[in-house]
This record gives sequence, structure tokens and C-alpha cells, in this order.
Amino acid sequence: MSRTTRIERYRNIGIMAHIDAGKTTLTERILYFTGRIHAMGEVHTGSTEMDWMVQEKLRGITITSAATTATWKPMRGPFAGLSHRINILDTPGHVDFTIEVERSLRVLDGAVAVFDASQGVEPQSETVWHQADRHGVPRIAFLNKMDKVGADFAMCLHSIRQRLDANPVPVQLPIGAGPEFRGLIDLLRMRAFFFDEETGESSEPREIPEPLRAEAETLRLRLIEACAEVESTLLQKYVEGRLEDITEEELELALRTGTLQRQLVPVLCGAAFKNKGVRTLLDGIINYLPAPSDVTRASRDEEPLCALVFKLMHDKAVGSIVFLRVYSGTLRTGMTVLNTRQQRRERVGRLMFMHANKREEVDEVHAGDICAALNLRGVRTGDTLCALEAPVVLETLHFPEPVIQLAVEARSRTDQQKMEEGLTRLAAEDPSLRVEVDPETGQQLLSGMGELHLEIVVDRLRTEYGVEASVGQPKVAWRETLRQRVRQEYSHIRQTGGPGQYAQVVMEVGPAPRGSGLVFVDETQGGVIPKEFIPAIEKGVAGAMQRGVLSGHPVVDVEVRLVDGKTHVRDSTPQAFTVAGSLAFQEAARRAGVQLLEPVMDVEVTTPEEFLGDVLGDLSARRGRVRGMEGHGTVRRISALVPMASLFGYVTSLRGRTQGRASATLRLATYEPVPDALQASVLAAAHP
Repeated sequence: MSRTTRIERYRNIGIMAHIDAGKTTLTERILYFTGRIHAMGEVHTGSTEMDWMVQEKLRGITITSAATTATWKPMRGPFAGLSHRINILDTPGHVDFTIEVERSLRVLDGAVAVFDASQGVEPQSETVWHQADRHGVPRIAFLNKMDKVGADFAMCLHSIRQRLDANPVPVQLPIGAGPEFRGLIDLLRMRAFFFDEETGESSEPREIPEPLRAEAETLRLRLIEACAEVESTLLQKYVEGRLEDITEEELELALRTGTLQRQLVPVLCGAAFKNKGVRTLLDGIINYLPAPSDVTRASRDEEPLCALVFKLMHDKAVGSIVFLRVYSGTLRTGMTVLNTRQQRRERVGRLMFMHANKREEVDEVHAGDICAALNLRGVRTGDTLCALEAPVVLETLHFPEPVIQLAVEARSRTDQQKMEEGLTRLAAEDPSLRVEVDPETGQQLLSGMGELHLEIVVDRLRTEYGVEASVGQPKVAWRETLRQRVRQEYSHIRQTGGPGQYAQVVMEVGPAPRGSGLVFVDETQGGVIPKEFIPAIEKGVAGAMQRGVLSGHPVVDVEVRLVDGKTHVRDSTPQAFTVAGSLAFQEAARRAGVQLLEPVMDVEVTTPEEFLGDVLGDLSARRGRVRGMEGHGTVRRISALVPMASLFGYVTSLRGRTQGRASATLRLATYEPVPDALQASVLAAAHP
């Protein structure tokens, strides 16, 4: 698409859902119907365009978000017949790779939430929905797999309303469900379309089947009511009872307004695997989701350059590939830009649009584009790149804390160097992966979001870097916090014959609310400690918290109030106050008493009713607390809180005890105090 296309005809969207809801299959159909690819791949054969990594093809899941671009002319609606560019990010559905969803949503303008029509809202659906809420991303919903046994349109709407606290507004009504799914009723035009069973093509519009007319009229009235709440002209017609005067065009525009304001969620449906409903979804993406110019940021080519780095990827052929979202201005090959986080200049090498792992080189990219660049060696995920003469800092990305740790050890000295290189690159690509060295054993420690996450990392070391590594048993990512508040005075005085070191601090140290990290408050008065030394004290406290006090695990959720101190006219330095802050905190923590915290997972199990008792008994044995249970047909969905320490190997165990018919999703819920008996055993293991 040439730059004569206005930015109003761009759509930057993500496809997001729970695992196995059909995201990648849907993306594959979108690429086919837009002419981007000429043959549709399938997840079960490992032939899809977007799941290009070896691990994705073998496991049939999406691990890393993949970018691509397509064009589409809507068949109907306010933009009918106008060619639009759709930049698509296909995101993972497994909770271990939620960072991919997080950074994708940060740079997207809209999203398609895909739901399995037989399951409704599933655990990861809920997670990604709330991530989109946090980033203010407008959404439309697509109820996929309407041809699956158990598909239930009304149940899905209720599920979206109850579990996501959203306002789903159907714009289509399915004709039949499960094996009887035969077509769709367009509630704006009040016409029926039937699918060709071989091709998935829809027929010419027909009259609505009489058995479905009453339901269609009820849903259309609800559609009008929802639109009237966001559009005053419709509200007037609705109040006056002039429903026949409401046009399809007015409803389309009101739906778009309500979607952009996040007051409603248009709901479409289909069966992507059989090509059903994909074209009308493409129309919905154009008609209801925002263009870059619809969002609050100024998206114009003539503005100074502003772009956000949201992802890094290493390619053996070309090196480091940096993914960018351009918010304003124009970025050209050879241009020098400012990295405002590091306050350093970067010269842009080659620019390209990505299609999964394929590249299309270009000379320049513009506001609204999602692209990739080479030779930006100093950047990291979350950095802002901008024009030299107009520096700006965009809000960076926030990454989740790891919940599991694994020790890896190279089997030879040659492998050791390759492993270190590989882990450095993998950690740069994936900010939710932490790599450090155990100071006692010298082993590399990997910390991540779950067993599958770390398993994939180890597998990538083998397949991409040729490293055969020995892997230890997974360990819980424990945390420490304080039991009570204490007042601590500490003096750091050192005389060595030359310039000395002098720093005295008085601080009150105690527990803070869960999830608050370090709360540091300066309450000194009268300049007893000069302001330039205060950051040094906070730095010392933060460093001591990272090293831990009791078990060597990081300390979290602490409030430190600096209340007094003393300085020396010659010997007080920032370095002296950093040491004083660190040692004062360590001493205070020992006096306050340290409480070990463990990650507690929100576990959602879907199981046939016949295995319910066995599943509940197993959760109880793992120190689980059942929070709720709901049913749909003969399937039960259990929600429970279970400590991570009790969940290693749980998914495999669950499949074994339910003949492979149950599934589970695990995600971090909170950190909770460890029982005293368990704390004693953990500390004994840490200090044998």
C-alpha cells in the first residue's frame, strides 16, 4: 500500500485469546482472504505462517507474538470499498508467555478477542482482557468454533458480561450451533446468510428463518438500545418510538463510537477453521476498531519523530532485529535518532516490514506503522527513539516478576561460552526471563513465568545455539518481607589515613502493603542530611533488598522512613551513605524478623464431572483453597488458589488422573506468607 493511503485507513490490531481458542487459525484465514498468502496452513500440521519457530510448530502453540501486514476492502459499512492496511500481531494464549501480550497491547490501537464458543471466557481470556483494559485498547469479540459440539452463543454473551464486566453487543446471530451451524443473521440489515459447507462462502442475503425471527428482533432492539446510549440522535428516535427511521449507517457509526469509547464490545461469530465468518470479521475490524488518528496521541508524518521499541529478536542472518511502533513523524534509513532512556544517539540501518519471520525492506516508515529496524545495537525493550531536536520519553513497558527458577549448567567449557551468549540474547528478547549466576555454585540461574516458559528457553538453547545443558529441578521464586516495624540507627565511619568515610542514618523500617515494593520516604528536617545524599541512601536500601536477608531471596513490600542522620564536612560522600543505607537496612531487617513469602497461583481446572471429586481431593492435598465452581453441561470449571511449590508437574499429573480429559491454567495471583514449618525447611535448604 502506498503512502497515498491516509492514516485513517490504518488498523493496528492484535489477536488475543486463551490457548486453543483458534487465534492462529483465524489469523491464517485473515491472511488468506486478504491475499497475503495463497495457501492456508494448519496448526495441527505445523504449517501455519505465523507460528514459524521450531518449538511452535512442534507443540502447536504460539510462543512469541508475530507481526504481519494485510490489506482489505470492507464489503459494507462506512468504509465500504476503501482499501485499508491492517498491521496484525498474533499473540500467545498460554499464560507463561503473557509478556508477549503485554508488550503487543502497549503499541496496538485495537484488538480482536477470540473466544471458544463452547467454553466462553477462559482464564487467559480474562488475563488478556484486563491487560487490554489497563492499556485502554478498544476491542471487538469473535466467538469462534460455533461449529463445535457444545457451542452456545447465549452462554458466551453471559460469560463476557459476568466475568469481564463488559457490555457485549451482538451484531450477528448464528443460525444453528455445533454441527448445525449453517449461517449468520446480520442484525443491522436484518438479513440471513448461509454458508457453503465446502468453501465457507456465504450466500446472497435471504429472509430470516421464521423460527429465529423473534430472537433476531429482540437482539436488534438491544443493539439499538446500546447504540442509543452513545449517540444522541439515535436516543431521540428510540425515545420517540421511531425505530423504523433508524438506518444501518447510523447503527454502524454508533457502534464505532461506542467501541472507541470502550462503552461496548461488538460481538461477531463464526468458525475460522471452516472459513465461516472471517470476511465479516474483517469488515468489523475496519468498521469498528480505531485508526492511529483516532487515539489520543498525535499521529502525523509532519510531527517530530517519536517511536517505541516494544520487542527485540535475534536472527542468525542479520543479527538483532528491533520492533518499533512509530507514533509520529517519519523514520528513514540512515537517520540518526536519540534514545532518550540512555541519552545516546543511534544510527538507523535497514528498515523493514515483517511478515512472521520474513522481511520486506523499505526506505522509510511513517506515523502509524509497526516495523522493524537493524543496527540499533544499544536499545532495549521499552526505549523511546525520537528526533534529536525534540526529545520525548514515552511510558515504558512493565514486566511481571518471575515465579519459578531453574539451574542450568553447560556440559563442556566450549558449551559454557555458547550458553552465556545464548542466554544473553534470549534475555534481551524476553524481559520476563531473568538470568543470573549463583554465587555459591557458579551455576546459571534462569527465572521465568512457569515450567513451560523455562522449558522453551532450554530447548531454544539446544536448537538455536547448539548447547546441551544439564538442568536442575525447578525451584520456587521465594520472596522475603518484614514482620514488624523497628527504628534503626547506623553509623558508617572509616578512617584509612587519607580521605575517610562518614555517614550516619536513622530510619524506621517495616512492612508495606503487598505489591508495593520499596516505599522510601525522606522525613529528615533542617538539612541534617543534604538532599544530594538521599538518593544514595535509597540506592543502598534497594541493593540490600535485592540480596535478601534471611534466605538470599529478594525482600519486597517494605516501607523505609528516613528520619534523621549526621554528616561530616569532609568525609561524607554519596558512596558512604549508600553503604550506610545498605547496612542499616540489613540490621533493621534482622531485628524486625523476616517472613518468607511464596507465590500463590490462581489455578483454573476444567474437568468432566465424573472426575470432579478426584480433582478436588488432589487440589486439597496440594494446599489448595477452592474459591468457586461453575458448570456447563457435563463440564465443571474449578477456581482455586494453590501455592506454586505444590504445583510442579501438576498439569501432567492432572491429565493422568483424568484420562487426558481435564486441562488447567496457572497464573500468578499473589504472594502469601509461608507456613512456619515450611519456612524452616526452606531456610535449612538455603543454609545447609
